[in-house]
Amino acid sequence: MKDVLDALKKAIEEGQAKDAARAVQAALDAGAEPGAILRDVMVPAMDEVGRRYECGDYFLPEMLISARAMKEALALLRPRLVATDVKPAGTVVAGTVKGDLHDIGKNLVCMLLEGAGFEVRDLGVDVAPEKFVDAVRGGGVNLVALSALLTTTLPNMKVTIEQLKAAGLRDRVGVMVGGAPVNDRLATEIGADGYAEDAAGAVALARRLVGVPA
Repeated sequence: MKDVLDALKKAIEEGQAKDAARAVQAALDAGAEPGAILRDVMVPAMDEVGRRYECGDYFLPEMLISARAMKEALALLRPRLVATDVKPAGTVVAGTVKGDLHDIGKNLVCMLLEGAGFEVRDLGVDVAPEKFVDAVRGGGVNLVALSALLTTTLPNMKVTIEQLKAAGLRDRVGVMVGGAPVNDRLATEIGADGYAEDAAGAVALARRLVGVPA
């Protein structure tokens, strides 16, 4: 069993999607508990990918292929997690704000958050504030993740947060923001709970906001 789990961790770290999927299936066939596979192998693997990225050993392409390997493995594991009632670390509603069609950064953040054990509801791009509000109003949401790449769309981050307040929902969720023109100062000015410079930072911030140990 250890060899199978070690192979899974290595496959995710090296971005080998087919090997990762095969290793997950082998682990399940051998009787490994789904929650343990995620918690003890897959999440640490993506944490290691994030660490390598932060220290300059990995760059964006390597991070993307590792995230895709994680996503493919997770697709096999998710039905078993649901069946065994394994709770996610938290639920995140994510999207690129209204007027902005850029999604590469947002997609990577979503993949890494899934890899860290979060349930992610990706609303896509050009998301109106009302759609974020409706998603939170539906219940069960812990975090809202807002992305923007265009400076002209940054005001829609503030509008979204203001509409959450107006709907009486702001206190229910943490709000995290990111994107090339975003910084800590802007995050504070618009009333967000935190800013992440990159996808690895977004995972650390999400964990902090929901109280999950890093």
